[in-house]
This record gives sequence, C-alpha cells and structure tokens, in this order.
Amino acid sequence: MYEKHHSAVRRPGFALLGDVRGAFLKEEIGMGKRVLDIGCRDGALTKFFAEGNTVLGIDIDTEALVRARDILGIETKYVDLNGEWPIEDGSFDAVVAAEILEHLYYPEAVIDKVSRVLAPDGVFSGSVPNAFSLANRFRYVLKQKKHTPLEDPTHINHFTVAELRRLLRARFSRVEIIGYGRLGWLARLFPQTFAFGILFVAHGRINA
Repeated sequence: MYEKHHSAVRRPGFALLGDVRGAFLKEEIGMGKRVLDIGCRDGALTKFFAEGNTVLGIDIDTEALVRARDILGIETKYVDLNGEWPIEDGSFDAVVAAEILEHLYYPEAVIDKVSRVLAPDGVFSGSVPNAFSLANRFRYVLKQKKHTPLEDPTHINHFTVAELRRLLRARFSRVEIIGYGRLGWLARLFPQTFAFGILFVAHGRINA
C-alpha cells in the first residue's frame, strides 16, 4: 500500500515544508549521535541530519529504502512499525518520527518501542499534521476534506495539541510542542489554532 501511495502521491524526495522540519530536527539531534529514523521513506528529511551522525532508517516501503541507502549512504532496514523491532534496548541517542504517528493504529505502542530503544538521555523528535487548526475546522464545517490531513487515506489518527502532549508524557518527562506554518509567531504561540503542523521534542524517557 505504501509503495503505491508513495509512487502515486508522494514523489521521490517530497517533504511538505521540509526545510522547516528538517532544520528543526537537525538542531534537536545535533551531531555525533546514533539516530533511528522510523518511517524514513526515501530520506527526504533524513538528509538534514544524516551528516555527522550514524543513521539507521527503517520503513515498510522497500523501494524507498533502496533510494535512501543509495542517495544518503545510510543503513536501512525493512521494519513494520506495528510489529517487533529487531533493535537492541537503549541503542540510539535519538529517534525521529516525522509525519509518522498519524499513520499508526496504536501510536502509544510505537512510542513504547521508541522509549525502549532510546538511551536514558536520548531525544525523541518529530512532527504531526495539525488536523484541528482553525482553517481545517472551517473546511470540515463545509464538509470538505481537500487540503486537510483527512484527505490522505493513510492517515489513521489525528491529534490535538493536548492529545499529542498526553501521548508523549506517558513515556517522557519533558515534552515541548511547537507550531509551525505560514502564520509564523501566531503558529508558535497558538499551535492548536493557527499552526499548519506540529513539531515535538521529548526528553527523559520513563521506563515502563
């Protein structure tokens, strides 16, 4: 399904507002780190933080993984995020989930796995669409899915800022939510209402 979706809808190298999200991830991760990029696809965002780090990209789209490996020179592995992860406990300094949590039936189960593979002082960072921004809520009133996260048939979950924060705080003691989009400072100050998308960073993993 994802190979078909990526080839038909998400052209190779596509990343919506990739410069914004990529710069955020690069800053949060830093350099000299062991990084796990879950749902890395073809590395459209991985490229922002690959240099200076040791990166493992995992995805269910095998064709995209080949492109990520060939273009970026990173290690890649086929993994179904909903299944078992063949990854050692505490083996990564950072885990990235950029536009991934909304594709999962049970995101809390995947966040449990993220917590398991992170080192005690590791960082979990990524992004989700803002399905409930003011603009999107107006579109829903008009019975329109077009130009909203509901338009993507692979989106299973949709988060408010509060829901995302609760989800992350179940496994991390420090969580920061940042809105981004064309409205700049309004998106940062009022992410639920004005942000196009939501960035997050979580520290201090809580053992299960």
